[in-house]
Parts: sequence; C-alpha cells; structure tokens
Amino acid sequence: MTRIVYLNGEYLPEDKAKVSIFDRGFVMGDAVYEVTAVVGRKLLDFAGHEARLTRSLGEIGIENPFAEGELLAIHRELLARNDIEDGGIYLQVSRGNPGDRDFVFPDPAVVKPTVVLYTQSKPGVLQSESALHGVRVISVPELRWHRRDIKTVQLLYPSMAKMMAKKAHVDDAWFVEDGFVTEGSSNNVYIVKDGVIITRPLSTDILHGITRAALLRYVAETQIAVEERPFTIAEAQAADESFLTSASSFVTPVVEVDGVAVGTGKPGPIAQRLREIYIEEALKAGI
Repeated sequence: MTRIVYLNGEYLPEDKAKVSIFDRGFVMGDAVYEVTAVVGRKLLDFAGHEARLTRSLGEIGIENPFAEGELLAIHRELLARNDIEDGGIYLQVSRGNPGDRDFVFPDPAVVKPTVVLYTQSKPGVLQSESALHGVRVISVPELRWHRRDIKTVQLLYPSMAKMMAKKAHVDDAWFVEDGFVTEGSSNNVYIVKDGVIITRPLSTDILHGITRAALLRYVAETQIAVEERPFTIAEAQAADESFLTSASSFVTPVVEVDGVAVGTGKPGPIAQRLREIYIEEALKAGI
C-alpha cells in the first residue's frame, strides 16, 4: 500500500509528493524537525514535541505555520489514513522555496514554510532487543555547532558518528567536549552511581529531549535522586548503570562504553524500572 503523506496542506501518495530543488531545507539545511512516537495508535508526549517545535521555529526565525489544534489534527489524520499501530510520525518545517539559492533569508511575507509529515510503521516497537540486552557505545569528539538545543535537520555529523559506531561494531556514539559527555548521536544520556541518576543539565550544549523531560518528571515522583551535571567517559565506565532516552527508543540501557563494561555489563535494575515507568506513564498520557 502506498503511504499517504502530508505536504503543504495536502494529503498525497508518497510518490506524488514533491519539494522544489530550491527549497532551503534541501540546499541550506534550513529546517527543523520533530519525531513523535506512536504506540497502540497513541501519540506519546505530543504536547512536548509541539512546544519544542514552536521553540525551534522561533529560535531560527521561521513563522509557525500551524493554527491552534491543526498539528494534532494532521497527526491523527495520518495515523488513520496509514493505519499505523506502532511507529512514529516525522515532521519537518523548512524556510521554504525562494525560487533560487541565497544565503540571505527570504521575506516570510512572500516565501512560506514548506511543511512535510509522514508516518513510519514499526510494529512491536516496545519489544526491543536493545532494551533487553542493552547497547554498546563509543566516544567521539564533539564537532557539532553550538546551538544543539534547536532540533534542526543539520544531522551530517551525528550520521557520521553513527557510522563510526557501526564501523567499530557497536550500537551508537557519545559526543565528548572539553572532557565531558554532551549527549548521544540521537539521544540524551545518563549514568547511575550509588543509586543517583546523573545527567547533563539543559543548555545550548544538548537537545532538550522530550522523553528526557517526561522521564525526569516521573522520576521526581519516586525515591530516586537526580543530579544534573556533566560527567566524563571515565565516570561512565565506573558507573553502576547507564542508559539513554529518545522518542524512538524510550529508555534503553547502555552496557558498554569505549570497550569497558558498565556495571555488570548487563541492563541494570534502575534503567529497566525507568523504562517500565516511562512506557506506563507515557501510554496513560498518550492521545
């Protein structure tokens, strides 16, 4: 069955949806994006993703193209048209098609944003081998720009980091800057030491993860302490546990960092419990 996608107000078969070669998302990477998880036909953390989209658009000066309630309606329509049970919805907003290439931003009164949404079906997304066995990571130098808090489509270096990890026969890569871990190639990261969760505080150094925010809200209702501070690779290797969070992987244990086993080398009890808590609470709040 041909997937139905959304493009600039229209629902189209994916092979009929076309974007100009002059679109600034294509020629300049001048665009932002979001990915909302879908489990059991429910959108998880939708309000958080919508709020972050609004923030990202504002930070780079793109007018928000959605009226109140419109974005949720589009998501629900795509779920229905594509009969999605589990998976996600990808959303991208670029500065649009000015008709030619130029470094200077086009006049927003003349050039409107390009809006694209499409579904990705991933049946059984909760039954993850990575969650069951944990993932292994390597560290790589942090070479991205310094506004990592904006969720732009400028993903070349994260993609390169993923390929470095693949070449090293592991699952992912963590970025390291000035001796401290910033985040993973597509996730926020954490260690656990003596029962305390340690994770880098929010700033322009890392993406303000929606799953991260939700999980920390849920953790606040437990007896588990959280310390927001940077940590080193050596600290991660000496930790009792480690894990990562993202919209697509929820909470996933990390069992090895740069060839050194973390804790027992198997998913730890806190990471496993946090995954259970997150999924349970996110599904309760899902829409």
